[in-house]
Amino acid sequence: MSIVLARIDNRLIHGQVLEAWVPYVHADCIVVANDRIAGVTFQRILMEAAVPRGIRVVIATVEEAAQFLAAEERNYRVLLLFADSADALKAYHLGMSFPELNLGNLHGGEGKLRYSCTIALDREDIEILESLEEEGVRIVSQCIPADREQYWRKLVPSGGS
Repeated sequence: MSIVLARIDNRLIHGQVLEAWVPYVHADCIVVANDRIAGVTFQRILMEAAVPRGIRVVIATVEEAAQFLAAEERNYRVLLLFADSADALKAYHLGMSFPELNLGNLHGGEGKLRYSCTIALDREDIEILESLEEEGVRIVSQCIPADREQYWRKLVPSGGS
């Protein structure tokens, strides 16, 4: 099992992931690790239906996803998706090993400041990302493979709006 991309993207499985990232990293398995989505059958069915044949899809709680990655014997190239920074930290502490974390889409909301056109963070997000970085995870922002990768800390000091 090889995690070829770990990404935080509020939208989880969507066109940008399927059309840009899956072919770029040659993923043959998509794992969505999110406790809320794992319990919403209709959303799971919609996301699973969007994925082309030949790509395995696992939509599970963060803990179940960690168990899947630890137990699966086939050597999938895994694209791992989180809905938010808290899921990424929980997964990392459950043993999901990803040396790099891609910040894709983190939508705005109450208490969040916008740091780029697709990334809005609150204080908790920043603290979680700092924690992951202290544990050795390299964190970058990159919407699609054609975009220039940007170190996440270069975004934060720019201030939000």
